[in-house]
Amino acid sequence: MYTKAMIAALLGAVSADRIPMGYNNLSLEQLKHQRDVYQYKARAMSMFGASSEEVPVIDNMDTQYFIEIMLGSDEQTFKVVPDTGSSNLWVYSSNCTTVVCNRHQKYDPSTSTSYVADGQSFDITYGSGSVNGYVSQDVAKITEDITATMKFGEIQKADGATFLVSEMDGILGLAYNTISVDNLETFINSSNLEDKSFSFYLHSNPDQSYMMVPGIDESLGLEKVATHNVIEESYWNVNLTGMTGPNGAVDTTGYKAAIDSGTSLVMGPKALIDPLIEGVTVHATCRGVEDLPNITLTFDSTDYVLTPSDYVLRETNGLGITECLMGIMSMEVPEGFNYLIVGDVFMRPYPTLFNGNDNTVTFYKY
Repeated sequence: MYTKAMIAALLGAVSADRIPMGYNNLSLEQLKHQRDVYQYKARAMSMFGASSEEVPVIDNMDTQYFIEIMLGSDEQTFKVVPDTGSSNLWVYSSNCTTVVCNRHQKYDPSTSTSYVADGQSFDITYGSGSVNGYVSQDVAKITEDITATMKFGEIQKADGATFLVSEMDGILGLAYNTISVDNLETFINSSNLEDKSFSFYLHSNPDQSYMMVPGIDESLGLEKVATHNVIEESYWNVNLTGMTGPNGAVDTTGYKAAIDSGTSLVMGPKALIDPLIEGVTVHATCRGVEDLPNITLTFDSTDYVLTPSDYVLRETNGLGITECLMGIMSMEVPEGFNYLIVGDVFMRPYPTLFNGNDNTVTFYKY
């Protein structure tokens, strides 16, 4: 484990920082929409193995959590999704005058003395739309101490209703360079951090959610569950060796688990998920939720139990009525898609350390 004192000694002026995370309370419709988005992500991931230029990067927009970053010498501030399911930084540009851009913070290169023009095209297609623009270079910061001079997407056009309603001003990709649009370096790799690790502590209460960069928050006294090697360096993919639900064990031979902070749900192919949750009915009224069975995911030889309070999502609408939704969903995927997408439903009960120093993912429990 990395303590703040140890990291400060190793890195000099760069110490571990607790970075607060905002929380975007999603509607049930937005949560259900994630299944559609990830059908597109499935197509992208099933193509991994082609050259990086040929792999489309599909991100998820309906996320709950975001952090603030600063761009430019004048430290322009943006709310961005810290996403281990993508690898690029992008924000809206001051050159964009669409309704979407005008409802969000926009990056203005003319006010930054550290801006460097690049100009190559930058385009990402999402399940719910697309963003288009060009590459620029500037100084990015997630704290005053943690900085990166890097290239990022400056977005001129965004198509899709999701962009309009989302609170976020962009995305901070935290996955591997192999899936980066235009092969741009990631923030972590470009940064002044020698320790290339970071961790998440996610809660439904926004005041309690944060990232730690680098290392883990030693002050919490967390119990380490297990460390898993990344078996494919695109998303943070670990070995999925088992899944067990009320109907018994599900065969997961050949499947990988993509640990993805950019989605609220746990999602996978119908052949994998449907037999796991068959008979598990989550009523919108939340009736009987406490009586639902536990569901277990196994990475390597370690079991991770999700209780109903973990995998059932509760959302309160504008009328004050609380509704429940199953947080484990199946989706139609192309042949060759062998991934389980493991999002915030899993990462809330299991604080997660992503370690780029040795390419491992470690889970903890409170």
